[in-house]
Amino acid sequence: MSQHFLPGDPPVALTLRHSPRARRVSLRVSGLDGRVTLSVPRGMSEAEALEFARSKAGWLRAQLARQPGCEPVRPGLELPFEGRMLRIAPGAGRAVRLGEGALHVPGPEARVAARLEGWLKARARDRLAQASDHYAARLGRRYSRITLRDTRSRWGSCSSKAALSYSWRLIMAPPEVLDYVAAHEVAHLVEMNHSPAFWAVVAQLFPAHDGPRQWLRQEGAGLHRYVFGD
Repeated sequence: MSQHFLPGDPPVALTLRHSPRARRVSLRVSGLDGRVTLSVPRGMSEAEALEFARSKAGWLRAQLARQPGCEPVRPGLELPFEGRMLRIAPGAGRAVRLGEGALHVPGPEARVAARLEGWLKARARDRLAQASDHYAARLGRRYSRITLRDTRSRWGSCSSKAALSYSWRLIMAPPEVLDYVAAHEVAHLVEMNHSPAFWAVVAQLFPAHDGPRQWLRQEGAGLHRYVFGD
């Protein structure tokens, strides 16, 4: 892989990746972080690939313009929690408190983002453990542990050792989205693939999964726009 820039104001950074499996040259803009990848098939020169990217500059800039901007977490910002937009407001005492239309965060402004991140992770762990326990019990299976991460490439995973891993940002999504992801990963305790048999297990656990899947495709990237630290 190599880094290149398309000229313009501003220049567009792109990563050129040689892909022996690719049948044609392609451009991809990540919905999570806006990174641009130029995939080049065997037999195409770097110069030809970059010329293709230049020919698509208008389309590329239009795609990048649709990417959500970053929002540093601070007092006054509206932040999603379980699908509701809540304003970050000053709070009293020592703990974050959920109020009517607001999240009340005590302490100095410089600590607001860190306090909120910790609070969201704790809520995420509780909800994801509850959902995972529920679906695992329905299947008569057990998982070994739950890990929370801030993954940008996937919302959850299940290892061959029955360890579940989730993005803690799922607590910001509507509750049914979190429940669907938990059902999806627990289904991997039975089928470690995405075969029709796997999707049959998902449908058994969470019949109305099409809506949450579509929400993640269309809205999920927006959960990563909120920046809690450097």
